[in-house]
Amino acid sequence: MDGDFIIGGVLSIHYYMYTVKHNYTTMPEPLRCTGRFCVGLKTIDSRELRFSRAMIFAIEEINNSTELLPGIKLGYHIYDSCASVPVAVHVAFQLSNGLDPVFYTGDNCSHSGMVKAVVGETGSTPSISISRIIGPFNIPQVSHFATCACLSDKQQYPNFFRTIPSDQFQADALAKLVKHFGWTWIGAVRSDSDYGNNGMASFLDAARKEGICVEYSESFHWNHPRSKIKRIADVIRRSTAMVVVAFTSPVDLRILLEELSLEPSPPRQWIGSEAWVTDTDMQRFSFCAGAIGFGIQKSVIPGLRDFLLDLSPSKVAASPVLTEFWEDAFNCRLGKSAAIDKRLCDGTEDIKTLQSPYTDTSQLRITNMVYKAVYAIAHAIHKTVCQETNSTTQCDKFTSIESKEVLTQLKEVNFSQNGYDVSFDANGDPVARYELVNWQNSESGSIKLVTVGHYDASLPVGQKFRINRNLTWVDGGTQVPVNKQFEDFEEQRCPPAYRVMDRLHPAARSPPVQRGGPRPRSLGWHPAGSQQFCACLPTEELKRQTMAASRTVGWSLVTPALCKQRERAPQTRLLATVTPHPRSSERDGESSDSKTALPSPA
Repeated sequence: MDGDFIIGGVLSIHYYMYTVKHNYTTMPEPLRCTGRFCVGLKTIDSRELRFSRAMIFAIEEINNSTELLPGIKLGYHIYDSCASVPVAVHVAFQLSNGLDPVFYTGDNCSHSGMVKAVVGETGSTPSISISRIIGPFNIPQVSHFATCACLSDKQQYPNFFRTIPSDQFQADALAKLVKHFGWTWIGAVRSDSDYGNNGMASFLDAARKEGICVEYSESFHWNHPRSKIKRIADVIRRSTAMVVVAFTSPVDLRILLEELSLEPSPPRQWIGSEAWVTDTDMQRFSFCAGAIGFGIQKSVIPGLRDFLLDLSPSKVAASPVLTEFWEDAFNCRLGKSAAIDKRLCDGTEDIKTLQSPYTDTSQLRITNMVYKAVYAIAHAIHKTVCQETNSTTQCDKFTSIESKEVLTQLKEVNFSQNGYDVSFDANGDPVARYELVNWQNSESGSIKLVTVGHYDASLPVGQKFRINRNLTWVDGGTQVPVNKQFEDFEEQRCPPAYRVMDRLHPAARSPPVQRGGPRPRSLGWHPAGSQQFCACLPTEELKRQTMAASRTVGWSLVTPALCKQRERAPQTRLLATVTPHPRSSERDGESSDSKTALPSPA
């Protein structure tokens, strides 16, 4: 829709693209989106469609306002990125281009593009690609869902803002959550993407400081071979860690959970990141009941539900995306649609009776982030083109403004909309506030999302995290699950007055981790890849060796060299030593031959 000032939008309405084999004899076809990468999946992400409609709703609401941008009409151009970097790059260039038919041949490349600002993208990796392209043109980008902590770097992404907190805050909150319930032996899986890799790296660093050990850490992506997905599923099934922390996107985790559902596994307590734990479409995996994680605060947007349901046949027919959604939702085809294998829609279809993430407004979380992003941009434009005179607001729609002016004003926005505060810090991030949510079984047998606590990063230490409601766990009970297998392992292998060391002191040094490089996969690998071990030692001997180790190498735990020495002693049996990262061995002057691989518990 056209207007006096245009706002761009980039969303992942589809998640996949048609695979085209090039013959190098003709021009390649344009990239095309699709919702299917295998038979049986829906063609469109109805949640993302709701995000796009929420953006339109916010713009129309602003256009009807007499206080914000009075007399100004905002327009919008919304694009589908297919959650694909190539498509996102293509869209970014389209957004950067101007509408002027005149080709500028001068040296000045700062001419304003077709949009004054961009809302999006949903994912961190596409957002990074978009920011790198539109950033040099000073076009501000406000994301509603890109949470990678890397995007807080203003040296690389000076034009990037977001209405959702950085994953750095979420990682810290998740580590405190795990520590709160006494879990010190966990498994970890992540999306092989900027979101998953950076988010998990932040979590593992925070977990190390809390003294939490990680049995395994695996990365995967939905387009990886099934053999890899199956291997990771087997790792989860065979592991002794009952708790699994998943820092993944919904589309990636869905593939893993489908693989896990094929063969029953021991109960697992899932700890989820925001991306998937509040996605209602994921709740069909009933064996994940009891899952907990942090989600954006639930909100209310007055009038949005009526707007979403106001889809007349003419509106649907005028939009290819809405047509695709309608045909998919009601399993029929409209007019000359390409879906020839479906019956004709006869007009009896009623969207008000449809059970879909598109129509579900009971858990508005990320949708409100889209809504706030639009309003933030509108407030920045308002400060650029409007003036307050004699208690009245005068706006000049004929004022020519550059996107750089909007970028400058975005840094200063500070307002409240529907009771929700909107502002950005020096990194373009908002104040981090989360709800602790729990997947609980309802009386009907379905899973419902229940808020059981809160996390507010702005509060003093000791007051940030609170739980105000009972939780339901993976076994359906109210008792916190424990790693029974690992406890049995301790009882069977440790004689009286002996104990298992299973924590690493925060002062222990961590080797650098190469991006995409191999990680130690032996059971008991600590997130830092450090030289921590679990061994049966007499209490007094443990204290003595701990002090000796501290004097020798500056650590406050026993080192593998001393552990190897104790292995020869008749009083104590070595249970485990974690294989360190090779760089750790070189740096500490110890041979890797002195490390003993951790045996799998019986």
